[in-house]
Amino acid sequence: MASSPCSSVNFDSGLEIKTRSVEQTLIPLVSQITTLINHKDKPKKSERTQQAIQRVGQAVSVAVGRFVAVGEAIAVENEELKEEMGMACFEARRAGDAIAQLTDVGTAVTPPVDRRTTVFSDRTGMVKAARMLLSSVTKVLVLADRIVIKQIITSRNKVLVTLEQLERVSTFQEFVQIFSQFGNQMVEFAHLTGDRQNDLKDENKKARMAAARAVLEKCTMMLLTASKTCLRHPDCESARINKDAVFHRMRFALEQVMEIVTDARPCGETKVLPLSIYTGIKDFKSNVEGLREGLYLLPHQALSGQLEAVVERTEDFTDSAYTSHEHREGILQLCQLARQDTDQLITAWMEAQSLNAKEATEEMELSILKTCQSVHELRRELHKVAVGRAADLLKLHAEHLPLRALKASGGEGNLEAVAEYARTLGEQKEQLVETCRLLCHVSGTEPLEITCIHAEETFHVIGPQIISAAQTLALHPSSKIAKENLDVFCEAWESQLCDMAVLLREINDVFEGRRGGTASGRRGGEGWKHSANLKTVKAVKLDAEEQSTIAKLGLELRLLTSDVDTEVEKWEDQEHDIVRQGQSLSSMAYSMHLFTRGEGLLKTTTDLFHQAEVKYCTCPLSSTPLIPLPSSSSTSFRLMDEEKVVVLSEMEKLMGLCQQLQMGVRTPVQGKTATFQKVDSSIQNTRAIITVVIYLLPVCNKIVRKYKSERSSLGSPQSWRDRQSSTPVKDDVLNGKNSNGFGVKSLEQHMANLTFLESK
Repeated sequence: MASSPCSSVNFDSGLEIKTRSVEQTLIPLVSQITTLINHKDKPKKSERTQQAIQRVGQAVSVAVGRFVAVGEAIAVENEELKEEMGMACFEARRAGDAIAQLTDVGTAVTPPVDRRTTVFSDRTGMVKAARMLLSSVTKVLVLADRIVIKQIITSRNKVLVTLEQLERVSTFQEFVQIFSQFGNQMVEFAHLTGDRQNDLKDENKKARMAAARAVLEKCTMMLLTASKTCLRHPDCESARINKDAVFHRMRFALEQVMEIVTDARPCGETKVLPLSIYTGIKDFKSNVEGLREGLYLLPHQALSGQLEAVVERTEDFTDSAYTSHEHREGILQLCQLARQDTDQLITAWMEAQSLNAKEATEEMELSILKTCQSVHELRRELHKVAVGRAADLLKLHAEHLPLRALKASGGEGNLEAVAEYARTLGEQKEQLVETCRLLCHVSGTEPLEITCIHAEETFHVIGPQIISAAQTLALHPSSKIAKENLDVFCEAWESQLCDMAVLLREINDVFEGRRGGTASGRRGGEGWKHSANLKTVKAVKLDAEEQSTIAKLGLELRLLTSDVDTEVEKWEDQEHDIVRQGQSLSSMAYSMHLFTRGEGLLKTTTDLFHQAEVKYCTCPLSSTPLIPLPSSSSTSFRLMDEEKVVVLSEMEKLMGLCQQLQMGVRTPVQGKTATFQKVDSSIQNTRAIITVVIYLLPVCNKIVRKYKSERSSLGSPQSWRDRQSSTPVKDDVLNGKNSNGFGVKSLEQHMANLTFLESK
């Protein structure tokens, strides 16, 4: 495990832990086991210390017993896990009992005159019991995690069945009925896969999941309009092609999600990332620098071969028609310099070998430095070319002229003009695809490489879809559905250009050492569950007078976000869900503040409304459990009536404000005045939301502190199950389980109560 508490004990469970929730759940248990074993290093202890250790052992036994009861309940509800879960629970219970017995003062040796006792005479037994406990609890958690995977698979299967039904419908009435069911299924799938994405430890898998979910997010709206167009114009070949492409892409994305969730690979394929120049240079430099430590480990032919593989990939830059002569010459010269420095290094290496040198000679050390510097300069030049090309393209296509022309010519029924502008869009698509490939070479991290590949595939697919949608409109220029369909595909293209701009900033940040380079949240499909009903407003830039009018509101938002930061600092647990969700809402409010100043990432009203939709319309704080209470009637902890009324009242108010903002950002408007009023209303609603968040944070902090002080007492498994059975279906989906079953988060809540008494 990655965490230090786990690694310090080094209890190998033999199971690979792939999610953060399982890993984090085990940390308190590992910490307490470590406490018990460390006490064995000092066998002489005071009576007070001895009794404290006994309490720890008893607490372990009791908490494990309750944890096991939940595991056994899971086994009852999931027949396929019954045998494995039963055995794991049996081992956990036996290990917990053994620890309690080994820490029992009554079994200690009779105390001598100084009233100090000698305990834990069976050190081997304690280590064995601790190892068995950790291994069995880990197995229970991993088995419970299988249920989450099973739920995602089941949800995917339901989506696929309904997708096939949608593909075969022949009437509008049938389509509307089935699409309504499909929308609900996609919302459930979005929740399950979103939770899984956030829980994954592997950043590459997380980036792949984000890319697949982004495809499903965009395709849900495309499927709606493409299917409607095909139903309205059943004999139109371009409409059929347009619709078929959407269905194919959705199925492919669903399959990608399954590969990630189940760790499966496509039949007959080994799915690996194409080797980028960044990765090649990184591996090359690592081997070059490794020569200092092992003069005889790497044949010089291998070093030359690695460099040639990197040089070969620079042909993506030098062979491009869009690379200037100056840049092409610069890349070629740097490649040649890297070859020369590598040859000199190999010569120095061979001389050191002939002298039987045990460490790098001065000449060899100098050659290592020169070689690393030359490939670094090559990477810098390639980065400059790729990023410069991308920035120029984004600036060139900021006005979306080919899209506008296609819409206009399609609406006029001008097939010749559509064909002409389709060629223009095709050229733009090829430029963007090639640029994404260059960015992939210099991205700096594998997650960003995955995101570049996703961007490349998206431009490659959506370009032809826009053209087929424009052809359909040209054949049926009076069709409102065909016009709406073209608009949706054009909006997807514009959205991908915005995502590419974000990606470009992330690549620059990584190159300059400002961040780690994980996949962007927005590309992960945060707004997916609402996209099927969202009609994007046309982008409008506010003029200077309008900017001045909303500046006051923006300043108020800035002050409110400062208040949120102040309240957050008072929390002991900075990773608490309420803290993170409050910071997320505050972050969006700060982005709005920057928008009012003409700064930040939100450049147009479309950006503003989209981000408001993503961040606020789901009202994440209102669906976040305040604390993991065993039961509302538990004797171990009970909310005061006054506190309960306050929290419920404010949560209800928060939900109402989010719904109000949701309705506002989704309401289409026309004209500059109406758009400005919508911006003003959105910011005012956001201000009201943040005001409620500021009020809730200290109240919730007080509740959580009170809960922590009393959580050594745990509610019975039966009361826990009663609470679970009364949880609404929506909350069940959010917690990663269905309404009839348990998930790993259920066990996680129980394991959180394994924060045992600390020894003194």
